[in-house]
Amino acid sequence: MAGIQEYLVSSSGQLSLPAAARHRWGLDGGGPVDVVDLGFAVMLLPSGDACRLLDDLLPADAHADFVASLAADPDLATS
Repeated sequence: MAGIQEYLVSSSGQLSLPAAARHRWGLDGGGPVDVVDLGFAVMLLPSGDACRLLDDLLPADAHADFVASLAADPDLATS
């Protein structure tokens, strides 16, 4: 699968990944993924890849500031 693909999100927020993406990501039996809310878009990555991607894209101090900012947003904070 290449290029941009359009996926349908149900009214309850569920998303189905096509079989080709599940096979490539090793999610044939289901499993966790990372979801990054960029404010203008949502990025879906295989579990564990979001931190690695952010580490590659942002200097360590900028990444730490970003992670700290998540705690200040009740919609994004985790407990």
